Amino acid sequence: MDVTVQFMQGGEEGLRAVMQAFSVPLMKYAYSILLNHHDAEDVVQDVFVSAFKFRTRFDGKNLSAWLYKITYNQCMNKRKRHLPLFWHDVKTEPSTWDNVCDDSALHALLKPLKPSERAILYERIFLGHSYDELSAISGKSVTSLRKQYERAKKKITKILSECNDFCMAKGDFV
Repeated sequence: MDVTVQFMQGGEEGLRAVMQAFSVPLMKYAYSILLNHHDAEDVVQDVFVSAFKFRTRFDGKNLSAWLYKITYNQCMNKRKRHLPLFWHDVKTEPSTWDNVCDDSALHALLKPLKPSERAILYERIFLGHSYDELSAISGKSVTSLRKQYERAKKKITKILSECNDFCMAKGDFV
């Protein structure tokens, strides 16, 4: 039986099927926005609880997009409740979610970006979402998302350039 159908029917089996299909992708997505394993785990748990609780509001069209939208909103809400993150917060924590993102250089690169910028880069680059899909997830216009994506790419390019200049000045070679 299709995961979407199982989910819409409710019950423990429907929830289990959705969790099995989407736990790791949603965890990676939440982590790419929050850059914190514990917060990402909390968000994903909240996403499944909310999705199951409000499954009657789901239109049945695209379960993946609906879950990503809930995840995005939960991440933005969680981010608003926390103090700003600083460089010293970057660390690789052991997690039950293997290979989520264990590259500290990637953490350092993404850290200066806003969570919404990290989200759009992750969605476009790693998930391959189109701007129309991103619009459905974030509730923003396609035009706005294109501009946001271009700004985020420029920031990353600048960070990489500054890092390269710094390493060359130190005598390290990237």
